[in-house]
Amino acid sequence: MEQPKGVDWTVIILTCQYKDSVEVFQRELEIRQKREQIPTRTMLLAVEDPEVHVGSGGATLNALLVAAEHLSARAGFTVVTSDVLHSAWILILHMGRDFPFDDCGRAFTCLPVENPQAPVEAVVCNLDCLLDIMSHRLGPGSPPGVWVCSTDMLLSVPPNPGISWDGFRGARAIALPGSTAYARNHGVYLTDSQGFVLDIYYQGTEAEIQRCARPDGRVPLVSGLVFFSVETAEHLLATHVSPPLDACTYMGLDSGARPVQLSLFFDILLCMARNVRREDFLVGRPPEMGQGDVDIAGYLHGARAELWRELRDQPLTVGGYCLLALRGREAMGERQLLGAGSSVVSCLLEGPVQLGPGSVLQHCHLRGPIHIGTGCFVSGLDVAQSEALHGLELHDLVLQGHHVQLHGARSRAFTLVGRLDSWECCLLSARLFPVLHPSRALGPQDMLWMLDPQEDGGKALRAWRASWLAAGGGDPGVAARALACVADVLGCMAEGQGGLRSGPAANPEWVRPFLYLECGDLARGVEALAEERDKWLSRWVLMMSKPLEKPPAVLGGGNPERGGVSSGGWSDTPPLAYELGGAVLGLAVRLNGRRPIGARARRIPEPELWLAVGPRQDKMATKIAAFICAGIVSVHSKLSLSEQLLCAFGGGFELHTWSELPHGSGLGTSSILAGAALAALQRAAGRAVGTEALIHAVLHLEQLLTTGGGWQDQVGGLMPGIKVGRSRAQLPLKVEVEEITVPVGFVQKLNDHLLLVYTGKTRLARNLLQDVLRSWYARLPAVVQNAHNLVRHTEECAEAFRQGSLPLLGRCLTAYWEQKKLMAPGCEPLAVRRMMAVLAPHVHGQSLAGAGGGGFLYLLTKEPRQKEALEAVLAKTEGLGNYSIHLVEVDTQGLSLQLLGTETSA
Repeated sequence: MEQPKGVDWTVIILTCQYKDSVEVFQRELEIRQKREQIPTRTMLLAVEDPEVHVGSGGATLNALLVAAEHLSARAGFTVVTSDVLHSAWILILHMGRDFPFDDCGRAFTCLPVENPQAPVEAVVCNLDCLLDIMSHRLGPGSPPGVWVCSTDMLLSVPPNPGISWDGFRGARAIALPGSTAYARNHGVYLTDSQGFVLDIYYQGTEAEIQRCARPDGRVPLVSGLVFFSVETAEHLLATHVSPPLDACTYMGLDSGARPVQLSLFFDILLCMARNVRREDFLVGRPPEMGQGDVDIAGYLHGARAELWRELRDQPLTVGGYCLLALRGREAMGERQLLGAGSSVVSCLLEGPVQLGPGSVLQHCHLRGPIHIGTGCFVSGLDVAQSEALHGLELHDLVLQGHHVQLHGARSRAFTLVGRLDSWECCLLSARLFPVLHPSRALGPQDMLWMLDPQEDGGKALRAWRASWLAAGGGDPGVAARALACVADVLGCMAEGQGGLRSGPAANPEWVRPFLYLECGDLARGVEALAEERDKWLSRWVLMMSKPLEKPPAVLGGGNPERGGVSSGGWSDTPPLAYELGGAVLGLAVRLNGRRPIGARARRIPEPELWLAVGPRQDKMATKIAAFICAGIVSVHSKLSLSEQLLCAFGGGFELHTWSELPHGSGLGTSSILAGAALAALQRAAGRAVGTEALIHAVLHLEQLLTTGGGWQDQVGGLMPGIKVGRSRAQLPLKVEVEEITVPVGFVQKLNDHLLLVYTGKTRLARNLLQDVLRSWYARLPAVVQNAHNLVRHTEECAEAFRQGSLPLLGRCLTAYWEQKKLMAPGCEPLAVRRMMAVLAPHVHGQSLAGAGGGGFLYLLTKEPRQKEALEAVLAKTEGLGNYSIHLVEVDTQGLSLQLLGTETSA
């Protein structure tokens, strides 16, 4: 029978928890592509999870980001854009949980299955079956989007699962029918008659499970299969730029963010369920996380708040009703010698081989008589080792055989773990284990002597003691590799407590080279950087995130959120500002008549530092770098934090900050917020600080936060009205601000013609700054020339303001947007391009705020007061997403402080 046409996957990603597995899994995917199981044009990626404990949700978000990055690069963009998802079929395969006694995870479990249609005869793994099911049964007919599939399950799907995609939007979970008894220990969907998910229960009560039951008495169980439409995938991808969800990706962890654990089902999907209330969702925690302290709960609260904001309006439905094939004995055809609850997988058994209740036998070729009792896991033994098992009855242990190559020759190694009360302490505390014998090959008998050390006069014990590693002899290289394996095991047991595995901002391996550079010893610094670089050249995943992409504070950074309504951006960003000189024109604005950014500081009697973030002063609290930058505390002091605060102030500080603007707005939120926070803290500390000093202090603060930072955002938001900020090509950097004088009445005229449109697209281009700086460092002619044009263009725009000419200003805006696109190709999303096209006849000019990629679009309309008219225009245009139009006016006041405990706003 001819195989039906399958999904032509654009990207297939296999995620795994450990970096040592990435290369192996990448090769396995490529092997399947050569066997024609995967189309040759499909991009194959094996991706390491950012941390071991980011959960299924965090691994999904990270994989989606990696896919978007690779597709953006393939499209010729230098920034990440979600536009590449619109024509892509993406399959994310999760290796899932770590099974200590399953060498390569459930994905590579060999199955007793033959594929007669395969071009070559080969062992069939669970991964092969899942690829076939996703490509030829579940995937066909689905629109572009993202499939997520766990590899922990053995799945059987009927040829026609009956999934309808007509009018589909949102996310779709593939449910598996199960009994109510089975559902007591698993997740189950509660749906309405149209298939919309109302709630998701995990280990629910009897009443909850009964509410989920279908007419046939079965319940829809949560499986490892989910599909996200392009729209929903875009919303999910947008969360990776928002703390604390950024810590689910390698980008956030590389910047030192604290990992957050998310469940794909009980965090990401649950917030889409119709009956779930926001209050209940925010205080919940996924079942896979277990119990934890209040601090972890608060961190998860913030993560769930971001998920709710982005995904709540996305519908979640349950799709086809598949069959779960976990049959054990029934699938094997062996009855008489298998105990209840036992399993035999991919084995050849000759003669009587008895398997006790609850035991598992896999990848073995055994010749009986052999008796394996209860609670055993035996794997990887062949007929040569069968004799060692004759006459023994094993109970409650794990015995594994492994193929190894030592001294150029193939050999076997064995591991034994068990609950053997008489010798458990000795085994678990033993420090040396045999690996190789000088005169003969080892077998399982060389470890099974532990069951009875005195059997055969202790001969086996003496042989074990004579093995090379136990005796301390042999090749020291073998011993070194063995110790390296022990170190890896200890690292896993430490569960990440030893520090970040990699990353430009927080990796301690790069501290020494950076310190040399910061101290001015460039020669030693460069030499040390070269030494570290050589260690990172073994794998592309390391090279892609190498710390050399992020210069230290002394070399300058840069904030990719270019601020507000401005012209000339990028020229304020170090090192461009150091080498070229910067000039940026900016407007301080009010949004809908309000100042959207503010901070409040007060003194408290307790010697502590607290930060509350959010318009409603959420409970999440943490120490922040603003206190260090403000000089309230010093990290170099010999006194403790409480001692410093008591000595200088007699108590501590509480700082509340808020912003009513969405993350990635492009309006300079982070820099302006930093300035407001510093001003409030200094006033609360009894100090007076001028706005000019604040502008430079924000530069320092953003370096402490490792975000880098130019100066235009704080100039634009903290200084009033219309002005030009300039800095000469010199060090130390000094910013000078000139207020632009405009004709009488022109500010009001500008207010009548200026609008802000939130595009509904979150800026995803977190790597945009590094791309621009690489182009600058490489002295690409187009980028260098464009940087000079940005500075010159600022002066032309300032002249347009002095003349009070709206048409001339409009041409400046349009030219500025073209210049920003030259700096960062790909920063104009498809939805924004459509929006700008339909608005073009109604405006003198328009540009995306910030670096592009999303956020706010600012318009200079031809006619005054056009908010309602343009809303009508956009309402007739398809494919724009969740946009909104806002009134905006020039703020002629700038930073203001009020002694209300102390509060500042901008």
